[in-house]
Amino acid sequence: MIGFISDNLLIPILDFFYGLFHSYGLAIVALTIVIRLALFPLSAGSIRSARRMKIAQPVMQKRQAEIKSKYANNPQKQQEELGNLMKEFGSPLAGCLPLLVQMPILFALFATLRGSPFADVPYAVNFKVLPSEQIAAVEPKPFTSPRHSIFITESDHFPVVASLPGGTKLGTGESAQINLQTLDGDNFKNLLSKYEGGKSYTPSWKVTKGEGLVKVSSDGTVTGISPGDATVEGKIPGLAAKSGFLFIKALGQVGFYVDGSINWDIATLVGAFGLTLVISQVLSGRGMPANPQQSTANKITPVMITGMFLFFPLPAGVLLYMVIANIFQAVQTFLLSQEALPDNLQTILDQQLSKKQDSTSISPALVEGSERLPFEPKSGK
Repeated sequence: MIGFISDNLLIPILDFFYGLFHSYGLAIVALTIVIRLALFPLSAGSIRSARRMKIAQPVMQKRQAEIKSKYANNPQKQQEELGNLMKEFGSPLAGCLPLLVQMPILFALFATLRGSPFADVPYAVNFKVLPSEQIAAVEPKPFTSPRHSIFITESDHFPVVASLPGGTKLGTGESAQINLQTLDGDNFKNLLSKYEGGKSYTPSWKVTKGEGLVKVSSDGTVTGISPGDATVEGKIPGLAAKSGFLFIKALGQVGFYVDGSINWDIATLVGAFGLTLVISQVLSGRGMPANPQQSTANKITPVMITGMFLFFPLPAGVLLYMVIANIFQAVQTFLLSQEALPDNLQTILDQQLSKKQDSTSISPALVEGSERLPFEPKSGK
């Protein structure tokens, strides 16, 4: 499903914007905005639900405890009253459904930006090498990898898979060629020969696991040497992997710290991601009563996520998408925070804010007209 959405929805939109701007960086920005606008109704539902639950949760928890205590011996009545409570305030799970619905599109967008043309595309094949006397008893099971849309020119791209008709089990001394081909069965090498400069996208092959157990030639032919498990990877260069955009050196560049040097463009993107995440969280709490526990989590979470992305291998193009998406999310959160609440929730919010104001206005002055401070024990006189 993710491959279908990528090939039939996201890449055509990407082609359209590249045709307008002739810049893959601008195409990523435009694609992100279009997808976020399309998902606006779904994400708005999640934001509204989270806002309302933040207000209603303390009251709901108190009411739930009272209902369960009052009708402890009457499960049917208990469920009925809990249902009425959900009708009054809404279900805490209501905001999850919009998120689940949009997940396939977001995963497909993520996969699109991690693949061609923005990054080199790897095809990894796991082999099991068996002794030659055992391989005869193994029934061959054809292998086909997940497909990736490979760009050969700015306007020509094809879904390509890696296949092994005889499967991924090899006997020692046996060889099998990994075939890269389109869904129509056209050989990828023959496809490249039809395009000027097509040789630039010839895959490179290497053993990434189990070196010494297998060897691989430049045309993808794998030969078993010793029994064991091995992985062979073929990598097709991404058309725009080395294309820059604004301060980004290359959209396909991966890693904050590579070969002893810092990639400051990646660091800037990660920093911008963390900053926009903080801004979005601050906006989501506007006009809400302070929650010390939630406040601590809001401070720690952006730092943890930002720190993770410093060392998580994401191409610069994906990080660019994440920053733009966060900015869009912050704007959306700000707009939705201006919406009027239902009367019952507005009443609860006013009470919560009033209590907070009262608690902060209590003076640490002397109590009961004596010189005893609030934390001192009462005198025995």
